Amino acid sequence: MEIIENSKLTVVGAGSVGSSVAYAALIRGSARHVALYDIATAKVEAEVLDLAHGTQFTGSSDIIGGSDLSVVEGSHVVVITAGAKQNPGQTRTELAGVNAGIIRRMMPELLAVAPNAVYVIVTNPCDVLTVIAQQETGLPPERVFASGTVLDTSRLRWKLAERAGVSTASVHAHIIGEHGDTEFPLWSRATIGTVPILDWETPGHPRFTLEELDEIAVDVRDAAYKVIQGKGATNYAIGLSSARIVEAILRDEHAVMPVSTVLRDFHGLDGVALSVPSIVSAAGASPIRATSFSERELELLRQSADALTAVAASLPA
Repeated sequence: MEIIENSKLTVVGAGSVGSSVAYAALIRGSARHVALYDIATAKVEAEVLDLAHGTQFTGSSDIIGGSDLSVVEGSHVVVITAGAKQNPGQTRTELAGVNAGIIRRMMPELLAVAPNAVYVIVTNPCDVLTVIAQQETGLPPERVFASGTVLDTSRLRWKLAERAGVSTASVHAHIIGEHGDTEFPLWSRATIGTVPILDWETPGHPRFTLEELDEIAVDVRDAAYKVIQGKGATNYAIGLSSARIVEAILRDEHAVMPVSTVLRDFHGLDGVALSVPSIVSAAGASPIRATSFSERELELLRQSADALTAVAASLPA
């Protein structure tokens, strides 16, 4: 594996999500150098100072930042969190118009100073914005992708693990499709250990019913709304999941993650970004074409694609 030495991660956007990504990356040692960039000078400088004050306790990583674009130079990975945040009661796709304009303006500027970076879109609606970012930059699809349903998958595995009485790491299940209201679990391939999800049974933990799995899927889909309603934003878990994606890139792990790339002839889908199991490495993200789906899951994947295509078509050029 070609681990990137002296690696640099830049996080674009010093709001609650961006600061949490930088914080998680420092604590986990995701990159040797972490940079935070935002056009709001006072805000980004304060966040960098606060993070820097704790670097005695975070290992060998260091933190810089500011509002000058030169902060981004030399980045191996750029995580984009900048944009309007999702408000209580607002869907991710309702954010599309404002954040699409931000991505269109920002991507060429970032690419000019970090031409060799892998770009990870976290700003919502991340799937729609990934298509725009890829079009604006002309980068190959593997080098500009969204965090997608990596966080949603973590939410799913946590709920299944709690119910099944096992560790989260022992649950093998994915949320795929849109990072949003049309996402769904790939139940046909879900296992606990090596046991298919519907066959799992231990003392005190009876078998799952289909109705119970449906309820869990809805809870996972709507989890962000509940957090946003209570505290105004989701930030800690997306910070951790984004840092994990960064590590897979910088350490050339070839890890399988449900990130969102612009698909090319994937089970008949083309030109839309959706989360499917993908190999994440120093080269970026590559969808696993051998992924199999039930007929119902393929139908849901196409419905998810149609929903995102409709959002994209509604945006001003």
